[in-house]
Amino acid sequence: MINWLQNWFKNQCNSDWEHDYGIRIETIDNPGWNIKIDLEETNVLLNKKEWQLFEIANDNWVGYKIENNIYNASGDPEKLELLILIFKQIVENGNINNSYIIEKMNS
Repeated sequence: MINWLQNWFKNQCNSDWEHDYGIRIETIDNPGWNIKIDLEETNVLLNKKEWQLFEIANDNWVGYKIENNIYNASGDPEKLELLILIFKQIVENGNINNSYIIEKMNS
């Protein structure tokens, strides 16, 4: 997934986009990860999606929303790859099936 995200990022860079928009990956104090990907001025237009939380246990959770063409997702410390995979599925397919997320969380 990291290679896919690196390539996606590289393909968006046009001497402007990477200065004003881009990708932010940071840790949060739950503990866990947060990813914010601003799709402004890319060829990707995502539909708004209210915050959706998938929680199997206190230490097994992910959530994401799409607002103003920004993908914002968080998850527990072992979910960084899944947060990127959710973004990939949404970008490539226009949406993602909730059962797919839960299946990945259980594997």
